Amino acid sequence: KSHEGYILCESEPGKGTTFRIYFPVTEQGRGVEEWREDKELKGGSETILLVDDEEPIRNLGEQIFAKYGYTVLKVSDGESALKLYQEKKGEIALVVLDLIMPGMGGKKCLEELLQINPEVKVVITSGYSPDGSHKTFLEGGAKNFISKPFNMKEMLQVVREVLDGSAHS
Repeated sequence: KSHEGYILCESEPGKGTTFRIYFPVTEQGRGVEEWREDKELKGGSETILLVDDEEPIRNLGEQIFAKYGYTVLKVSDGESALKLYQEKKGEIALVVLDLIMPGMGGKKCLEELLQINPEVKVVITSGYSPDGSHKTFLEGGAKNFISKPFNMKEMLQVVREVLDGSAHS
C-alpha cells in the first residue's frame, strides 16, 4: 500500500493461478541498486537488538550489521524484545524497532523500553508513515525514524549516528 501499487490474482481450477503486481511509474527510474562495500560506512562492535515481525528483514539486517562488526540479537515481536532487553540491557547499545507488528506494536514497545531505561537508543522503522508521524516518535523518545523501504547504507549510517550520539532526536 505504501508504494501505491496493487496486486491482481486470477485463478482457474486445473489451470493454475496468476499474480500480477503493479507499481506506479516514476519519472526517473532508480534502476537496480547494486550493493557494494562502501569504504565510508563505519561499522562498530556494539550489540543491536533487531525487532521486526518479517523474518527476511531480520535475517538481512543480521547479515549486514554483522558484516560491519555489530553483534545482532533478533526477535519477532514487542513482547520478546522487552524480555530480551530486560535480560541484556547492559549489552544492548541500540534497538531497531519495527512500528507495525502483531501483538505489542512498536509504539507500546518503545514506551515500555523507556520505562526500563530512559536512556535507551531506539531507531523506529515503518512502511506506514503518514507525513509528520515520525515526529511523534522522536518526541516520544526514539532517536531516529527510517521509512521502509530503506537501503542498508542508509540504515547503517543512521545506526552509527545514533550510537555516536549525533542523531537528530
